[in-house]
Amino acid sequence: MTANNRIVLSSDHNAVELRQAIAAHIAAQGWAAVDIGPTTAQSTHYPRQGEAAARLVASGDCRFGVILCGTGQGIMMAANKVKGVRCGVCADTYSARMIRQHNDANMLAIGARVVGEGLALDIVDAFLAAGFEGGRHAARVEMIEALEG
Repeated sequence: MTANNRIVLSSDHNAVELRQAIAAHIAAQGWAAVDIGPTTAQSTHYPRQGEAAARLVASGDCRFGVILCGTGQGIMMAANKVKGVRCGVCADTYSARMIRQHNDANMLAIGARVVGEGLALDIVDAFLAAGFEGGRHAARVEMIEALEG
């Protein structure tokens, strides 16, 4: 499998079941799901999980990342500290589509305590179906990248 077909998934302990459902969903669509855990509901630290997934995306090993915690916010903040990552937290399909089209996001964060499984799958589908529009948005993405130093 090529990196273009690989999606890394990670979460904290609050989102193990939802993450596994998303992994199965994207695998059924032909994506290679790289699920880096955790595998149990034992307490874990979302910054470590977010960083681990973000490093696989930033390195090019995975094309996209889907990360989850209770709200999606904390794990998203951790992932965005990794150079080359643009991650947004989404609780609706419109935002998921827009972070791909306008921000060239390569990671998606979801709050397992915020959305249910059906909506989460729809959010992932919207994110994966959208493409970066480029044009005027490319200059803005370059501005974001310049902030990384």
